Amino acid sequence: MVKLLFVENHRVFAQTVIDQFLANHEVVLVTTIAEAKRRLSHAFDAVLVDYDLPDGKGTEVVRALRAIGFGGKIVAVSSREEGNEELRSAGATAICSKKDFRAIGAALR
Repeated sequence: MVKLLFVENHRVFAQTVIDQFLANHEVVLVTTIAEAKRRLSHAFDAVLVDYDLPDGKGTEVVRALRAIGFGGKIVAVSSREEGNEELRSAGATAICSKKDFRAIGAALR
């Protein structure tokens, strides 16, 4: 089981992803950058980060993770390619488009 931080502000989408693709993992869902930053001291194996969040861009979360030396997977999960590319440029290690969440298992490996 992988312990995941999922930074996603669309709760219905997030819950669907959790139910369909992440049910075998321990998932902590947060909806803002501020909430994500408060959780960074917790031990997570991987972080899933959306690009467009209500209080800024997910790149802030990725940079904060890199600043504290987070060694786990950081997966960009934007529905927009440019968002995924910006997350990757900020330090995300993998991309899983929201259009193809069946690939999340491969992105987490």
